[in-house]
Amino acid sequence: MYSLILQGRRLIEFQKRRPWPNVLSTLSNSFSSAIASGPKGNSFTVAYLVDSLGFTTKLAESIWRKVSSEAKRGDPDSVLNLLKSHGFRDSHISTIVANYPRLLLLDPEKSLSPNLKFLQSRGAPTSELTEILSKVPKILGMKGDKAVGRYYDFVRDIVEADKSSNYEMSCLSALPEGTRQENIIRNVLVLRRLGVPQELLFSLLVSCSHIVSGKERFEESLKKVVEMGFDPRTSKFVEALRIVYQMSDKTIEDKVNLYKRLGFAVADVWEMFKKYPFLLAISEKNIFNSFETFMRLAFTRDEFVRVVKHCPQCLGLSSELVKKKTEFLVKTMIWTIEDVVSNPAVFGYSLEKRIVPRCNVIKALMFRGNGIPSVGYVLVCKDEVFKQVCEEARRQGACS
Repeated sequence: MYSLILQGRRLIEFQKRRPWPNVLSTLSNSFSSAIASGPKGNSFTVAYLVDSLGFTTKLAESIWRKVSSEAKRGDPDSVLNLLKSHGFRDSHISTIVANYPRLLLLDPEKSLSPNLKFLQSRGAPTSELTEILSKVPKILGMKGDKAVGRYYDFVRDIVEADKSSNYEMSCLSALPEGTRQENIIRNVLVLRRLGVPQELLFSLLVSCSHIVSGKERFEESLKKVVEMGFDPRTSKFVEALRIVYQMSDKTIEDKVNLYKRLGFAVADVWEMFKKYPFLLAISEKNIFNSFETFMRLAFTRDEFVRVVKHCPQCLGLSSELVKKKTEFLVKTMIWTIEDVVSNPAVFGYSLEKRIVPRCNVIKALMFRGNGIPSVGYVLVCKDEVFKQVCEEARRQGACS
């Protein structure tokens, strides 16, 4: 395990000198305003989150989406009042709700209040209590004093350790192992030494999955992810660890063979996995649905492989969305399939927020006798470059 930590640290040092390129994440459609308005008569709505907690509409919609199915039984005002009565400031509460929306649905008297009183009874000062629970609010939703106290103490130790430049963890071999909770603590400490950030550690710590609760399986999975070159400081590292841990070697081998049948080399699969760890978790049915969608849109098998190699997130998009984006680019904007294949990043962009608005600007600036700029100039380039393209088109149009 020590050699594993050293290997992870060397990887971080290397990446500080040579950063990994950012990979486009799949963008979801904006949430429906009809749904976001919430059930009639219910005070817990998007407007409530915006007005009471100062959230942006986008963040409020995201939170509402996570809890809307249960929101009718929530009493958010009572929850907020309880937190304020225990010394939580508005900034604490906003952070807590953003990270753990379901807190607003918990019973303030039967769930939240007992946990808060228990932690206070142990002598935790208000400043410490608000800091720790703001970082890992899910502790408030746990059941049982033992679990609440154990997780609280561990998070506190990590927070305090990060404040000390002289922090050195005790020998890993001396840490307890055996029970689920003991293994969780031991494994999260190992991840901390690798450089995994607090927020990612804490999400694993309170996760319902069993990733950090074992020993041999955890160490095997961690070794694989480190050797693949994932940066421990990123969420992709944790996502890859989650995927590898949950899948058997046989299942992973079968999934790699599936991609091989579609035309990918084994090396391609692992490079795509580094960009998009969820790649191996996509079901066989959805992979074939994606392949068939591209075929129906007149892509060749080779073109499908080229697109997915550079933008594996395409496989996570619905067939309808792939079709809408392709048809808009090819039929409305009159670009060719090859234009799209040469710029696969377009599949990672929002149709409503980037593709259509930029294309509408270009169409408005197009002048007689001059063709539309390339896909790269219109959609892939940064905002500053796009503005220059528009200005050039405007000047040429004025001179025509």
